[in-house]
Amino acid sequence: MTIRLLPPTTVNRIAAGEVVERPASAIKELVENSIDAGATRIDVVVRDGGRTYMSVADDGCGMTPEELSLALERHATSKLPDDDLENIHSLGFRGEALPSIGSVSRLTLTSRTADSDNAWMISIEGGDKSELAPAAHAKGTTIEMRDLFFATPARLKFLKTPKTELAHIVDAVKRLAMANPAIAFFVFDDSRSLLKVQQAQDDFLVDMLSARLNRLDAIMGNEFAANSLPVDAERQGLQLTGYIGLPTLNRGNAQMQFLFVNGRPVKDKLLYGAVRGAYRDFLAHDRHPLLALFLHAPTDSLDVNVHPAKTEVRFRDAGLVRGLIVSALKYALAEAGHRASTTVGQAALGAFTPHQGTNGTAPVYRRPRAPSGALRDLNRQFYAPLTDLDNSPSVREVVSDFENIEVSQDYPLGVARAQLHETYIVAQTDRGIVIVDQHAAHERLVYEDLKEALAETRVKRQGLLIPEVVDLEEAAADRIIKKAEEFRELGLTVEAFGSGAVVVRETPALLGEIDIQGLVRDLADDLAEDNEALSLKDRLADVAATMACHSSVRAGRLLNGEEMNALLRQMESTPNSGQCNHGRPTYIELNIADIEKLFGRR
Repeated sequence: MTIRLLPPTTVNRIAAGEVVERPASAIKELVENSIDAGATRIDVVVRDGGRTYMSVADDGCGMTPEELSLALERHATSKLPDDDLENIHSLGFRGEALPSIGSVSRLTLTSRTADSDNAWMISIEGGDKSELAPAAHAKGTTIEMRDLFFATPARLKFLKTPKTELAHIVDAVKRLAMANPAIAFFVFDDSRSLLKVQQAQDDFLVDMLSARLNRLDAIMGNEFAANSLPVDAERQGLQLTGYIGLPTLNRGNAQMQFLFVNGRPVKDKLLYGAVRGAYRDFLAHDRHPLLALFLHAPTDSLDVNVHPAKTEVRFRDAGLVRGLIVSALKYALAEAGHRASTTVGQAALGAFTPHQGTNGTAPVYRRPRAPSGALRDLNRQFYAPLTDLDNSPSVREVVSDFENIEVSQDYPLGVARAQLHETYIVAQTDRGIVIVDQHAAHERLVYEDLKEALAETRVKRQGLLIPEVVDLEEAAADRIIKKAEEFRELGLTVEAFGSGAVVVRETPALLGEIDIQGLVRDLADDLAEDNEALSLKDRLADVAATMACHSSVRAGRLLNGEEMNALLRQMESTPNSGQCNHGRPTYIELNIADIEKLFGRR
């Protein structure tokens, strides 16, 4: 078989396989073009999950007739004036979206510039372009797609249900809306509104963080906005802004994590790994925080031309990026102090149920009639105090220990009033009550002390009677040796041992007996992926967490008033004390207003 050039239509269809994976991919590409065109409003209409009809309309700069025709040619773009791939300031730049979509659908473009008297329209069906024709249209551009993948029927078989595809479309638009608060976004399914976010006020540039929080509130919900922490950090030309959720506000998957690089939604392993590293001390391995982070980096410090979908990026200095994210997130979490998410108290309120009568209805209070005569004497005898029973209460009061302590705003976690079941501390605040899990709270305090001690002094090492040789690939061994000094600070002493091998002479005393071979290989894998010794740090952190758990106040221990209040005061002054090492809340706060609702007072 001889080598030949493929026809342009076939080339476009092959390209469409990478650019247009599903209807959401086409919508994403077109909405990005609208953003690049300077639009202030973008309307998306979808039918049948995008199979039969999709449209994207904007009020951007529009296109001239010549630009309309050229836009349907492969690799035609206005976004690389100097052909410099290291200086990309737009979302689109490859010039593949429109011709790729046009090769697998029936595509119509209608556009008008601000200085044009009328609009122009052009169509493409399966790669075949029509002639330009005048049309009626306001300033901006509307792109309509019908019968997606009609030219490649096999691709239709891989589409999910219309409901699933529609969800992917809405998610793609939401991500772009988060990064662009100055633009209004609307998504419609026939006559049904699926997304409606208004344009930010004119002063959004003055306070971009607030504008983004308002946009996140509209998209991610009030729950996130009420339990989020601002992030604003800068290092060596990199700027990181956004909002992260409190550790007690978490999910079983990472679908509520939104990451952006220079306004571009990305799904990058490095960034997700940095987020996991920042929350490592606060969440269990199977729980994920909620967040939206926006990283701005010089264009020459990263490569966005990795994949046609443009969801992957490569950083020139990955370690710098990871370090910025981890440190910024940990600082924000530390600044939160003992704060826990409001969802904890809401969940507690939801667990309360009013007392029900025998017929399933709440009992009605009736004033009892006063007894008379012999019945009065019998009544007094019946309700007389019992003297032959143990009078120790199930709830131990401690009010008498601290009658002179006044509840005030100086004590955010209040003053201890009682201990329930020798496990939970009940404290009174100026706005309600706080219930503290004494074991979880003290476990967090001990863990923070251990971390501080490990940070101030080098980890103690224990020498091996017989040094252990670990055989690795030559590249893996080189990575280990380059980090030898860092490992030594963590208690692990390694040396080169010929080509493709290292010898371990000392291990962290904190770990006791360990699988040295497995540890070193895990470290080599960590360095290959993240350039950081995560395995060793994780093991040290796990041991410290275990030590904290075993040395903390146990559930079932009686505490006096002084001990309870000392625990509360220490929680108030210790960062991250709102959750234990596994992400569970250490306390629950109930406001007076919420309690009054339980009793029908509101």
